[in-house]
This record gives sequence, structure tokens and C-alpha cells, in this order.
Amino acid sequence: MDIPRIFNISESAHRIHNPFTPEKLATLGAALRMGPRTRVLDLGCGSGEMLCTWARAHGISGTGIDMSPLFSHQAKLRADELGVADQVEFIHGDAAGYVADEKVDLASCVGATWIGGGVSGAIELLAKSLREGGIILIGEPYWLRMPPTEEVAKGCRAGSISDFLLLPELLASFGKLDYDVVEMVLADQDSWDRYETAKWLTMRRWLDTNPDDDFAKDVRAELTSSPERYAKFSREYLGWGVFALMSR
Repeated sequence: MDIPRIFNISESAHRIHNPFTPEKLATLGAALRMGPRTRVLDLGCGSGEMLCTWARAHGISGTGIDMSPLFSHQAKLRADELGVADQVEFIHGDAAGYVADEKVDLASCVGATWIGGGVSGAIELLAKSLREGGIILIGEPYWLRMPPTEEVAKGCRAGSISDFLLLPELLASFGKLDYDVVEMVLADQDSWDRYETAKWLTMRRWLDTNPDDDFAKDVRAELTSSPERYAKFSREYLGWGVFALMSR
């Protein structure tokens, strides 16, 4: 069980696998007003930076699930590094369909709503693990402005224009699911740059040390095309944010 290899390679040096900086992650943690009694479930937790840093800063406890053996291992190392291994647990597994044994205060799916077949399915899945009055976190892309063509949408790594909404429409969609939006923290251009451009150095260094790997041609193609594609498409059209929701 694993994610596509290109992500394990290109994001192997990332601590945060989405366009958030450590500062934005800290802003989100403070905004949620968590404390030592807060229990968190994070589906698609990546390398565990959110749970680990929030455990250190706010005393939370929690569990993270991720399909990548590499990221799951990195999450455990990060918990040890920050001295919070007794507060957080990381499981290598498929987060799709995962329901916590005990209800949690905060259930999160940040950047992996595909595990529920989309936003509404991810919210439905998270709600199964959530105590009454708890908070759901959804991390999701949105259009900064509507792409003029399907080609532009595909350049942003979307399947089509209909994959994402404009920000006002995305916020309204949560209401249609009978949820209040109670907080949000949005990526900005700098945090997008930090997320995307860090992949390029990682891929180049991987190519330098793995020139004979059968996958090298795929990594080379990705590194060659990514800078122009990002500047032309994603940087201009794609936003991303984390939205805190409470059931009405």
C-alpha cells in the first residue's frame, strides 16, 4: 500500500505536504483554541507535522493515518524529535473508511478529500469519528479565478474545471451540507511557492544520485515541466485553504 512514487520522491523532504508554511499551520492551531484534552484524528496525515507540532504547542493527543510508508515513518521520527511520541500515534494504512474507536474532538482531512470521493464524502466519513459539538477540518483547493479553458484546469492538475469551486461557492457548499464554517486559514502565493518549488531541488538531487533508476525518466520529465507549468497555471488560478466546520 503506497501513494504514487513521484510524490514519495518529490515530497520526500517536505514536512508539510500542502501549500502551508509552519507559520500558517501554527496560526490554524491557535485559531482552533485547542488544549491538552483535545483529541484529534487526521486522515491522510502525511509526515505528521500538524499533529506533532500541535501536540507540542497545545498538548493535544491524536492519531494520524497515511498510505505512504515513507511519510508514516517520517511522522514517527518527527514525534520522537519533538518529544511527543507519547501523545500521537501514526498508522500506515488506508484512511478511506477509517473510523476511530473512540469519538474525537477534531477530525481532519487536509488535502486528501479523495479518500471520501470528494469533499462531501470526506465530511461524512470524518463525522463518524466526531463527538457532538466537535470540529471537522477540510483542506481543499479552490479556484482563485475561473479557468478560461479545460486545458488551463488540467495545467493546474485538476481533472476538469468542475473539480473545484470559487472560494465563495466552496464556502456556500459547506452550508448546503448543513455545516457552519467557523474558521479558515488560506494559503498565499509565498506558501504555494515554498510547497511547489521545494519539490524541484528534491527531484534534482534524487536524479543526481539515482541516474540509472528505471523511474528516472519520469522524474526528469516532471522536473523539466513543473516550473513553467506551475508559473503558467497553478500559481495564477489555484488557491488552497483549510476550513473548520461545525454541524448545525
